[in-house]
Amino acid sequence: MSDLSRPFPKIAATLVALVALSWSFGFIQFARLVPTNIENVSSHTDAIVVLTGGSERITTGVSLLAQGFGERLFISGVGGPVRPIDLTAPDLRDRESLAAKITLGSEAEDTPGNAQETAQWVARQNIASIRLVTAAYHMPRSMRELKRAMPATLIIPHPVFPKHVKSDWWRYPGTASLIASEYTKYLFSGLRIWLSDIFGQSRDDARRPVTL
Repeated sequence: MSDLSRPFPKIAATLVALVALSWSFGFIQFARLVPTNIENVSSHTDAIVVLTGGSERITTGVSLLAQGFGERLFISGVGGPVRPIDLTAPDLRDRESLAAKITLGSEAEDTPGNAQETAQWVARQNIASIRLVTAAYHMPRSMRELKRAMPATLIIPHPVFPKHVKSDWWRYPGTASLIASEYTKYLFSGLRIWLSDIFGQSRDDARRPVTL
């Protein structure tokens, strides 16, 4: 074996170690971004937006609508034959009038899709502010995607805290794994947005007429 090939395993091991350390450091920072409480519990917004995909999100959104936190409710990523009235409690007062304020979006299949579907609905309804309801661990990525999709809209985060997701995540392998998975998605989300911005800017530059 050539002496020149001997350093490569060490270099590869060093690179792997650096990547692992960087990922671990970033993971800790990301875990700190996950909200542990609802910071704004009083502001009224034009609408409430729920991103489906976890427990307690829809019931929280409907409850916020009933309490008057928003004028209407948009639920993004609904699957199956669901009607707005099906999402309200049977014994709820003014159930039909409340259901009339709920709009269901069924096109989104992931978080970027949620952002695009929500942005289109917000634009059609001329909405300036929303209260965003999703799981706490999902909130950092959701806020990033929605802010990019509709930068002129005020977004107030309203996290929900599923019982199976523990705040002291480092003591529970299931929660730690969930947050680690979400952190990886958060990284890929940032990479996708970065590449999109770079190539989008390149396309804009290519279309721009040359002036002499």
